[in-house]
Amino acid sequence: MTTFLRDTATVFSREVRPALRNPVALVFEMGQPLLFLFLFGALLDGAVGSSWQWFVPGILVMMCLTGPMGSGYTLLVELIGGSMERLMVTPLSRTAMLVGRALKALVLLLVQAVMIIVMAIPLGFELHAAGVLAGLAQLVVFGVGLGAFSFVLALRSAPSGTLFYVVSQSILFPLLLLSGVLLPLESAPAWLRAIGQVNPVTYIVDAQRALFAGDLADPSVLYGTASACLIAAAGLALGVRAMRRGLVSV
Repeated sequence: MTTFLRDTATVFSREVRPALRNPVALVFEMGQPLLFLFLFGALLDGAVGSSWQWFVPGILVMMCLTGPMGSGYTLLVELIGGSMERLMVTPLSRTAMLVGRALKALVLLLVQAVMIIVMAIPLGFELHAAGVLAGLAQLVVFGVGLGAFSFVLALRSAPSGTLFYVVSQSILFPLLLLSGVLLPLESAPAWLRAIGQVNPVTYIVDAQRALFAGDLADPSVLYGTASACLIAAAGLALGVRAMRRGLVSV
């Protein structure tokens, strides 16, 4: 266990160091979420109750999708460039390689999430500390699964990388649009609402909104947590297997 933690810390340090050297990039990555937050938040004012209370959790879920879901890109670059092969000859745990990379993406996500919340408070967002902490914890679990799936996709896409871009982009927007992140699904056609019900992200979005409103006992919290845990478990299982076996054929 000590070796695993040390290896995880080593991989995390290796991955997070470039981000620390260029913190401005974190702000630029928030450009699209901030644009959606300020434009849609203002447009939806009054249409969904407290628009900021409704929209801020949705923006955080969107950031979770675009951040950890795209974290496999760095692994893909290393696979194409050959630097990953040099890392593989070290005695580092393959599981630690996965977890360390996922932790880097999650730390960046949490930093950006806190910045979004702080900027939304002057606009009218009400801070419920317990709910926010529970919501961020749920996003971490969700992000672990997304990051792991992203790594699996990167491994399967090497050396061309085409599969990674095609699949990630074709999945990302349907997941966003069919989860009610940007617009409420209640006013959508019945067939669209039916599709949204089988989208696991929908339950996480509903849970986030309940948590950020301070309603920790809402049933949606249970469904959202279960969805996040299932995604994390499936992603880690596939990711660890790919790290241990898939790299041999890359």
